[in-house]
Amino acid sequence: MTRLRLLLAALVLALATTTVAQHAMPPKYEVRAVWLTTIKGLDWPHAYTPHQQKAELCHILDQLQAANINTILLQTRVRGTTIYPSAYEPFDVALTGANAQTMGYDPLQYAIEQCHKRGMEIHAWMVTLPIGQASLRGYKHLRNTVPHLIKRIGEDWYLNPEQPATATYLATLASEIVEHYDVDGIHLDYIRYPETWRNASSSTPQQRRNNITAIVRAIHHAVKKRKPWVKVSCSPVGKYADLPRYSSGGWNARNAVAQDAQQWLAEGIMDQLYPMMYFRNNQFFPFALDWQENAARRTVVPGLGIYFMHPSEGRWTLHDITRQLVFLRQEHMGFAFFRSKFFTDNTKGLYHYVAHRHTPYPALTPPMTWQQSTPPAPPTNVRLKPVLQTNTTCLAWQPAHANDDNVRYNIYASPTLPVDINDVRHLIAIRVAATTLTLPENTQRTPLHYAVTTIDRYGNESLPTPCTNTATNVGNAIPLITTDGKTLPLPKAALTNNRQRLIIADITGKSLHQVDITHEVKALNIRALPEGVYQLYTRTPDNRRKCVALFTVRRIKR
Repeated sequence: MTRLRLLLAALVLALATTTVAQHAMPPKYEVRAVWLTTIKGLDWPHAYTPHQQKAELCHILDQLQAANINTILLQTRVRGTTIYPSAYEPFDVALTGANAQTMGYDPLQYAIEQCHKRGMEIHAWMVTLPIGQASLRGYKHLRNTVPHLIKRIGEDWYLNPEQPATATYLATLASEIVEHYDVDGIHLDYIRYPETWRNASSSTPQQRRNNITAIVRAIHHAVKKRKPWVKVSCSPVGKYADLPRYSSGGWNARNAVAQDAQQWLAEGIMDQLYPMMYFRNNQFFPFALDWQENAARRTVVPGLGIYFMHPSEGRWTLHDITRQLVFLRQEHMGFAFFRSKFFTDNTKGLYHYVAHRHTPYPALTPPMTWQQSTPPAPPTNVRLKPVLQTNTTCLAWQPAHANDDNVRYNIYASPTLPVDINDVRHLIAIRVAATTLTLPENTQRTPLHYAVTTIDRYGNESLPTPCTNTATNVGNAIPLITTDGKTLPLPKAALTNNRQRLIIADITGKSLHQVDITHEVKALNIRALPEGVYQLYTRTPDNRRKCVALFTVRRIKR
C-alpha cells in the first residue's frame, strides 16, 4: 500500500459523513474481486518485454487498489498453457508472443509480489477442461504428453472428464502452483461438461456430475494437503437449477453442465463460489438468493457481467450494475467483476461509482472459520518513531511469535480512544507483511491514535494492540481543504509574489493538471475534476514537487 493511498484512508476519517451520505456504511468484511484475463491479452498488458509488462501490470493494480478491490483472480492456466514456468505445460503466447518460449522473468511470481504489496489476495485462475483448437500451442503440447486424456467435441479439444486420470493431471497442476507460489487461492474455471457433450456421451446426468465432482475433490485434497489456508473456488454457471417460481431457461449449473456446485459447498470441497451471474432483474436476484441460502456457511461471490455495459457487448446501464451491488451488500455477499478492464476503463462511470460511493474504504476478506477459527496472538510493543532523515513517522511493532511468516497485520487509526477496529473508517492498511509501516506526514491538527492486529492466513484477526505513544507533527502540517466542488481556494503556501506553477495530482501522485498562476489568482476552477481526494503541489527552487495542500471534491445532491 503506497504512502499516499494510506494517507487517503486516514483522511476519509474526517469525510465519512459526506462520503457515504447516500449509502449505509460499507462492511469490514467483503470480497471485492475482479477477473484479470490473460488469454489474448484481454486484460493483461499487451507489451512483450518484461519491463513494460511489469509497469503496465503495476498501473492496473494501482487502479484496483485505489478502488479498494481486495481479490485478484488472475488467469494462470489458459488453454493448456500457463503464465509461469511449468514443468508440465508451455508458456501462453499472450505473454511471450507467437515464437518466444520464455519470458525472462516469472509473471506469476511478480504478480503475487505486487498484489501482496498492495494488501490484495491473488488467486490462480485455472481454466480446467478446455484446450481449444488443434492449431493452438496447448493442444499440440498435450497431444504429445497426455494424448489419452484429450477428446474432441465439435471444433474444440478438451481434457476428458470421463477419464479418471484427468482429475490426477489437474490436481498435479494445482499442486505445482501451490507448492511453488504464495497464492491465496486456486480458482477453477470451466470445471464442467461442455453443453454439446451430452450428444457425444452415453453417460447419465448423475454420472457426469460424479465425474466433475471427482475432479473438484482431487484438486481440493491436493491443495489442502500442501497449504490448508489456500482457498479453493470455482466459477459455476450463474443459475444452480430451476427455482419454484423462476426457470433457468435450460441453462443451469447442475443439469445442463453437470456442476453440482451447491453440493461441493455442503461437502466442504469448495471454500468459495463465484457464480457467473451475467443476468438482470428476475434472472439475477432470485438466483443470487438461492446461492446464498445454500452456501453452507461458505462464501458466495456473484460475478457481475459488467462487459454488457460496453456498447459493443450489450445495452446495460450503470443502474443495472449498481442495483446488483446494493442488493448483494444487503444480502452480505461480495462481488466480482468480469472483466477487470471494463472496470478500470470506467465504463459508463462504474469505476467512479464504486471507488467513491460503494467501496470508499478498504475491506478484509471473510475468514475461513470452517478451516480454522482460532485467532492468532496480537502483536506487541506497538510504537511510533519519528524518522528525522526522511521527515516521516514510522509505526513499528513486534510479532507475538518470532519468525512466523504466515501472519500479516492490519493497521487502524482514529482521532479518539479507544481505537474501534470494528469501524471500517479506521482501517488504513491491510495484510501488511512487514512489522513497520511508514506513515505520511500528519495532516490532521488532532493527533491520531493507532492500533495493530495480527491476521493469520485463514483471515482470523487478533485483538488489537494499541500504540504506546501518540504521533506528533513532523514538519509542517499539510492543510486539508473541503471544496464546494467548483473552486479550490488556494492556501498561502501556493501564493507567491512570483509566477508559480501549481500541479493537481490524484491520490497516487499522478499529475492531472498543471497551471501557471500569478499572486493575483486566489482560487482554481475544479469543475472538471471527478469526486475524490486530490493533492496540490508547487515546484520547489530545485525543481522538485512539494505538496502544499490536500483537497476534496464532493458534490452532494440534495
